[in-house]
Amino acid sequence: MALTVLIFEDNPLLRESISSLISLKEDLRLAGAFENVLTAKKHVTELKPDLILMDIDMPGMTGIEAVKQIRSFNSTVPIIMLTVFDDNLHVLEAIRAGASGYLLKKHLSTKLFDSIDDVLSGGAPMSPSIARMVIASMQKSIANPYQLTPREKEILTLLSQGNSYKIIAAQSEISLDTVRTHIKKIYEKLQVHSQTEAVSKAINEKLV
Repeated sequence: MALTVLIFEDNPLLRESISSLISLKEDLRLAGAFENVLTAKKHVTELKPDLILMDIDMPGMTGIEAVKQIRSFNSTVPIIMLTVFDDNLHVLEAIRAGASGYLLKKHLSTKLFDSIDDVLSGGAPMSPSIARMVIASMQKSIANPYQLTPREKEILTLLSQGNSYKIIAAQSEISLDTVRTHIKKIYEKLQVHSQTEAVSKAINEKLV
């Protein structure tokens, strides 16, 4: 049975071109081709595609935002992002959001089917440079799981040493109000509600 494909691409000529390419493959069937992702949730829910090809930059709502929305109710459908530029942060953001890989638009005619085969077999089509960015991003998250800024880590360390807000302000050369603001953000990131909880978590999880 043919696998169904959904296309989201705002350029009408490119959308038609991709649709024509899909029609060339007997094992693929075009379920729909749309100029934006404003109703992507409805289309994905109703049409239940086996694969999604999505432009990364679209008016109204970006492909990255659409991926986040789709992943909120469907974590398995492969999504290949289509982009003009390689090695940019939008591609990294799309992969972080849950995209399965990406394909440069200039390579559509020569690499589309290889990318589809790759992603359907569990692969993740992407360039070595983007793969390096993804790995670096993961390593950063592992090293700093709560995404604390250097200043927040400094203040959390001082807090863990038993210093008062006043001493922290003096040592960090910032105002008392700024210390309170930083500590409030630290509590939010660590998902704690008190100094005791924050310090305990920081020590137990070796954050300081």
